[in-house]
Parts: sequence; structure tokens; C-alpha cells
Amino acid sequence: MAQQPLTPPPDLSGGRHAGLPLGIIGNCSFSALIDERAEVVWACMPRVDGDPVFHSLLGRNAALPQAQGYWSVELEGQTRSEQRYLDNTAVLVTVLRDDAGNAVEITDFAPRFRLHGRQFRPLAMVRRLRPLAGVPRITVRLRPAFNYGALPPAVTQGSNHVRYVGPEFSLRLTTNAPIGYVLAETAFMLREPLAFHLGPDETPEGAIEPLSRDFQERTESEWREWTRRLALPLEWQSAVIRAAITLKLCTSEETGAIVAALTTSLPEAPGSARNWDYRYCWLRDAFFVVRALNSLSEVETMEHYLGFLQNVALSANSHLQPVFGVGLETQLSERIASQLSGFAGHGPVRVGNQAHEHIQHDVYGNVVLAAAQSFFDERLLRRSGIEDFALYERMGELAFHHYHTPDAGMWELRHRARVHTSSALMCWAACDRLARIAAHLGLSAREPYWRKRAEVIRAAVENEGWNAELNCYVESFGGRDLDAGLLLMPEVGFHPGNHPRILSTLTAIEHKLKRGAHLFRYHAPDDFGAPETAFTVCTFWYLDALARAGRRDEARALFENLLSCRNHLGLLSEDLHPQSQQLWGNFPQTYSMVGIINAAVRLSRDWEEVV
Repeated sequence: MAQQPLTPPPDLSGGRHAGLPLGIIGNCSFSALIDERAEVVWACMPRVDGDPVFHSLLGRNAALPQAQGYWSVELEGQTRSEQRYLDNTAVLVTVLRDDAGNAVEITDFAPRFRLHGRQFRPLAMVRRLRPLAGVPRITVRLRPAFNYGALPPAVTQGSNHVRYVGPEFSLRLTTNAPIGYVLAETAFMLREPLAFHLGPDETPEGAIEPLSRDFQERTESEWREWTRRLALPLEWQSAVIRAAITLKLCTSEETGAIVAALTTSLPEAPGSARNWDYRYCWLRDAFFVVRALNSLSEVETMEHYLGFLQNVALSANSHLQPVFGVGLETQLSERIASQLSGFAGHGPVRVGNQAHEHIQHDVYGNVVLAAAQSFFDERLLRRSGIEDFALYERMGELAFHHYHTPDAGMWELRHRARVHTSSALMCWAACDRLARIAAHLGLSAREPYWRKRAEVIRAAVENEGWNAELNCYVESFGGRDLDAGLLLMPEVGFHPGNHPRILSTLTAIEHKLKRGAHLFRYHAPDDFGAPETAFTVCTFWYLDALARAGRRDEARALFENLLSCRNHLGLLSEDLHPQSQQLWGNFPQTYSMVGIINAAVRLSRDWEEVV
């Protein structure tokens, strides 16, 4: 198959975190990113879209040398490190070693378990240290800052704690380590286990080391019980489990929101200025997360999300915005945090996202598709019914009204509006699913109403989204360009995967969008020029299209290649450079982790083959 030539590899120098060797911990309230040397480089509080009190991943404010946004445990003379998750958990273990035979083990987690009949997920992270070999000499450097690194904390201390006071909230470190050593960043010999509990300005109950050990045991048990309930495919189980846990960590159990990623401003490509804040709930991305977890029989996330989704749907008037804050915030005004230089110096650092102002018509299909299973699944504590259907009908009316009007599209182009085929496709999906739901609910008048509207949109997509000269569907009505969103047609049931139009569109996409083993979102230049990196979820969509077209062996080989691109802990970001296969973009990207689950479920051999 003819392909476009590869671009030269980018300059990847200038950052110790190039390649994103990061792990995440969290508890569905907040999260933290920890690098391979056990440095906490990113953690937003009091929630995932909040102030990054640890922000060194995006640079350190040179004006505040004692408040540089990180938390490290440094082993004197360290030469190497090892890092892994405890099986089937979100508990991260890092081992630092020197050449003299000394080693320290650092265990990081955010407490999460059932307590007093409800989920206990405090705004706290726990670090447990123990000497693993020899008598390691360590230095603890705890340097939070506030307002994206612009404000140093006021620091006070007690006999077993340190307070870091900010303008809106304060953090308290409780530890059995010598407080003076922590404050002065003094090197000391680690001879016995130490525990560090960093959280709200409250005193934990009981001695901190046994309390932290108990919290860890309960948290491990909670995650293992959660993963035990997953309906896993036969193959690639460890990859699927890690993807599922990662998706769960991108949810807010308080509100039901699902964020697109846990970071802001990790660039799509070096020096590209394609730096975006993804710590918000895109209705599009959330649908794909819900669909993937549902495929593993994890429906709790859908149940939580539906509460968020219904509040969102009620806010719609003439249109529905595509993205919201974790607490249903509608204003996500974009600004630059100029005091931070950006990831490996590749700024700017953006806070907020202009997409909240966009018109993106595919959102109506994403809402209805995310809710559709709730009308049919008898396992749910609360199945959706006629009242819920009436709410989602509002989305259908907007879909039918807008399917033929220009929008920014699913790729959120900032300065160009077209009638995007993928947006019309999702408007069709909204009406199609409403017809199916109406039939299931016995609403005899509403089923033909929505079926007719779906047929009208289908005819428009088939006539205006198809380019007879190019013999393929195209990115916009009457256009000539291609984009990877067209690969979703079989996914949402518009055409089967072996339909002649899908096969010819797949051929055209291979020719225009494939670079090496990876797929770009689109090939036409946008507001920032021509894209430089492949969008990982598009490669997963391509893989799925191959499988549906009967090219299963190719799909399996491509999946194995994608798995090899994960970082050392099995995580993926948003983008990949097709030649270096280096990770770029926000991290971890829910879209990409969804791709792992969907590919494994589609391509795995059946259990019946071995059991």
C-alpha cells in the first residue's frame, strides 16, 4: 500500500522526562505522576483539574528556588532504578540502587477503600520508604508551590508534621521521619521504615507508619477486588488490566466526570505549541471510556457518569458545549502560566481550554451513545426509563437540527468550520439509538419518529459525505480531504466493516494518513501547520477497521507494535512520532488506553479455545 514519506525524527533532546517514563497513582479524587526516580512531578489539588502543587514536569519557576514543585527521595550515589505496579493495583513501587549495594524501596499510593459503608478516597498521598539492602543514605526534598508555581507556601512545623500553607488551602505532611531533616533537606541514613502522609491540614489518627501500612493493605485489596470483577479477554490480560485501572483513575467518583488526561500542555510534538489542557470532561472522550469499560462488564463508571451527563444535557439550549469542568463548570477560559517554561522547555503552559466555546455537533451522538446501554442493562442499580428518554430526546432534536450545519469537528479546529462527515455520522447515531430505545420502551409513536430522522441523516451522509471521484467518504460534505474519524462508521453501526464503501475508504485512508505503522488524524494543514505526530487512538481505530475487514493477522501485528510503544509501566500518551515511536502529548490519554481494551477484546482468542 502506498504511503506518505516519513518526516525526519524530531529533536527529542532537552528533558529528562522525554519519552514520558512516568507512573500514576490516584484514588478517583486526585492523582499524581511519579517518574522513574520516584520524584513526584505532577499532582493537582484539590482535584485533577486544580492547582498543580507539584508541577516540575512542566518546568520550575526560577524565581522560587525553594518552591520548585516536586517531591523527591534521593539516594546518595544512585546509579539505577526499577519501577513497577503491584499486580492489579494502582500502588507504585520504585527501587533506587547505588553501586555500593545500597537500595531503598519507595511505595506510593493514594488511599482508596470502603470505610463505614462508603468509599474512602481522601485528598492524600502516602509514601512508604524502607531500606531494601545495605544502609542507604537519602535526602527528602518536599517543595510544593501554589498558583502554577507562582507562589511559595508559608511553612510551619510541629513535632511530627509540616504545614505548607497556600492562599486557598493548606497541605500537611505527617511523618515519622525527622522533621528537621525534611525541612533542611539533610541527608540521613535510612535504617527503618518511614512513612509520609501528605494531605489536607488535618491530623491522621494513630501512629503514621502502622496507619500507612494499613491504608496500603486496604487499598491493594480494594483494587484487586475491582479488577477481579472485570470480564477479561483471554489474551493481553495484563495490558487490559493496566488500561482499565488507568481509565478508572481518570474519573471523579464525586461528580461522575471523566477527564481526557491528567495533564496539561504536554506538547503533541516538540516546539509545535500544540499544548492543550486536557484535565476536563469531553463528552466525546468520556463516551469512549464508558464503552470500553462496559465491554469489560465494569458498568459502575457508566452509572456514575450518567449523573454527570444528565446534568450536562439539562444545560443544553440551542447547542451543547463539548467539554465541561469536573464540577460541571462551563467556563474554561484559556490562559498562559508564563512562569513555567513547559515540558522540556516546550511551552506554552496553558490553563483552561478554548474548546468550551466550540460548536461540535458530534457531541449529541456521544451523549446518547453513552447512555444507551443504561436502558437495556438489567444489572444496573437504576436503569434508565421513559423520563430519561425524554431528556435524551432533547439531544436528538439538536442532532437533527444541526447535522448539516458547519462546526469545528471532532478535531476541534479553531479557525475553520465545515459540515464534518464525522459530526453528521454521530448525529445519525443519536437518532438511530433513540429509535432503538423507543422500541425497547414500547413507545410506538417515538420509534418511527426517530427512525425517519435517522434515515434523513443517513441519506445526507451517503450522498454528501461520499466523493465519487475519490471513491471514498471524505472529511466534510462536498470535500476532498480525509480524516481518521471516518473509521468510526463501522464502530457506531453505520456500515458493516466489510461494506464496499468502507473498504474503499479504508484504502484511501491508508494511502493518505498512514505513516509507517501509525495513523495521523488528518493530512491537511491546520491552524498550526501540518501535524508531525500520529494520534494514537486513530491507529487503534485503523486496527479495528482492519479486523472488521477480515485482515485480522495484520490487526494483531499492529496491536503488538502498539503495545511495544507503551512506557515501562504499560501507559500511553496521546501521540507517537511514527519513526522514533516516542511518546508525546498529554498523559495518560484515555483515548489511547481505551484503544488497548478495545483491540484486546476484538482480537483475542476465545476462552473456549483453551478452557
